[in-house]
Amino acid sequence: MTLTLPGFDHIRLPGADGVELAAAVGGSGSPVVLLHGFPQTHLMWRHVAGRLAGEHTVICPDLRGYGASDKPAATGAEVYAKRTMAADVVALAAALGHERFALVGHDRGALVAFRAGLDHPGTVTHLGILDIVPTLDMWNVLHGVPAAVGYHLFLMAQPPGLPEAMIAGSANAFFGSFLDAWSGDPAAVPQEVRAEYLRASAAAVTSIVADYRASAGIDVVHDQADLDAGSQLAMPVTVVQQDWGARLGYDAAGVWKAWAPDLDHRLTRAGHFMAEEAPGEITAAIRDLLAR
Repeated sequence: MTLTLPGFDHIRLPGADGVELAAAVGGSGSPVVLLHGFPQTHLMWRHVAGRLAGEHTVICPDLRGYGASDKPAATGAEVYAKRTMAADVVALAAALGHERFALVGHDRGALVAFRAGLDHPGTVTHLGILDIVPTLDMWNVLHGVPAAVGYHLFLMAQPPGLPEAMIAGSANAFFGSFLDAWSGDPAAVPQEVRAEYLRASAAAVTSIVADYRASAGIDVVHDQADLDAGSQLAMPVTVVQQDWGARLGYDAAGVWKAWAPDLDHRLTRAGHFMAEEAPGEITAAIRDLLAR
């Protein structure tokens, strides 16, 4: 049985290009869209979404290629471009009657949220980012031995075929390794949730790899074009992340300030899965963002 958010409605609605997204929707009030990361589904928001639903309409989709959402074949680079995945989110919200909404993303969902903020500045009112730097900056800060922490980025950047075969051949070990290595509190992802993440990820190897491969190609092109044009995020932005700057030798707040003039940059002691490990902290950060 697929796990999902208790007390929320569970729907399927069109995103971009005819792709359908599965989403959990609950609460009432101004809309907030929460985007999950890797190797997860919308279930990662189970603690935060319920807390926000008393004040907001909370929309938690599975990204295209993940969970119960459609997994189109990567017939071109644009299919899993973050620009396309951002268009999915805008279309989903519009189908629910929301032309403007706040957007918070974690990990892969944060890359989608970043692109949505640049591409749809009149739609995204507030932007929350959990534990990333933008794609272009990500590649720029990964160098030398410390870059080994991101080995999966390089693996899934390879041409189609070998990465998919390698991962599919040991899917539970591969995806489970990130749940272990990136967690600051293993108890925050209980066994039934871990099993759901592994099940969903094993069923989506090809599309997950396509998502990552796009971040080594078309997503870099899009970010570079915005950098060259001087584009910036027009809305209030809150970034919460581990102290990756200290670990990898760069100024994380400075990287974000170049993209987001109205920036609240916070470091957390929680692990990568911070919405599950420290839901009170993350909920508070989102509420602070929405009050700006």
